Amino acid sequence: MSSTVRKLLDKGLISPPKFIADNVMYEVMMGSIAYGVSNDASDVDVYGFCIPPKDMVFPHLAGEILGFGQQIQRFEQYQQHHIKCADESKGYAREYDLTIYSIVKYFDLCMQNNPNMIDSLFVPDNCVLHITKIGNMVKDKRQIFLHKGSWHKFKGYAYSQMHKMKSQNRTGKRQEIVAEFGYDVKFAYHVVRLLNEVEQILTEENLDLQRNREQLKSIRRGEWKLEDIENYFQEKEKLLETAYANSKLPHTPDQDKIKKLLVDCLEEYYGSLSKCLVIPGRQEKALREIVDIAKKALE
Repeated sequence: MSSTVRKLLDKGLISPPKFIADNVMYEVMMGSIAYGVSNDASDVDVYGFCIPPKDMVFPHLAGEILGFGQQIQRFEQYQQHHIKCADESKGYAREYDLTIYSIVKYFDLCMQNNPNMIDSLFVPDNCVLHITKIGNMVKDKRQIFLHKGSWHKFKGYAYSQMHKMKSQNRTGKRQEIVAEFGYDVKFAYHVVRLLNEVEQILTEENLDLQRNREQLKSIRRGEWKLEDIENYFQEKEKLLETAYANSKLPHTPDQDKIKKLLVDCLEEYYGSLSKCLVIPGRQEKALREIVDIAKKALE
């Protein structure tokens, strides 16, 4: 199955770095589609990660000395927005917003419990556009990224959405929505969504993005008043402080475990990384295995 990047590139609609199109490992639909509140006019937000050439991940292989002379260009992400693409099955054009990360940047953002990145790991199966063996390796172990720091990240994002929700500085359709309801219902539903999501993370150590879709749809329809959103936030914030205190998740990410998964993914793609980095414990394990083999041979 071709990635969306490859399909859009073949149609001449995007211009990503050459290595990306055939090296996308994981690609999903995000936004209102992933949350189950979209309509036919909704944009398609596509997130994913790719694996860059080895010397971009390990620049010392190309002779770079960190901080000296010309540095190899690091690749972190490729973004292109407002890509209009005809949808032949539906007879109209859809607009894509595309963001593809380096696997290293993607892992780092997930480890920080960035809400968008965490959401991308927990999308429903029908929102997965493209996935490889490496993509499945990450998706199958997505719980290892979760930790109690998610509360601080999600709360911060929810505060930001609250501020945007109340802003009257809007243009186009958004201005019409604010004029009709007195606040921006799109940002309002994100406030509630973020709080609901982090509650699941703290209490269940898992995440179902569409569990509260009917609630979110009602907010988007303008069935909640502004004070309803504000009251929900205040009450939920108190409950979540308790959930945070009682959560069995670790306080901080298990960086060693996450790094091991990253190394496993890179080795699946590149082959052995023995010449690229020192992996603590690997040499000792290999030595023990040699000793065990020698002992058995002498028995």
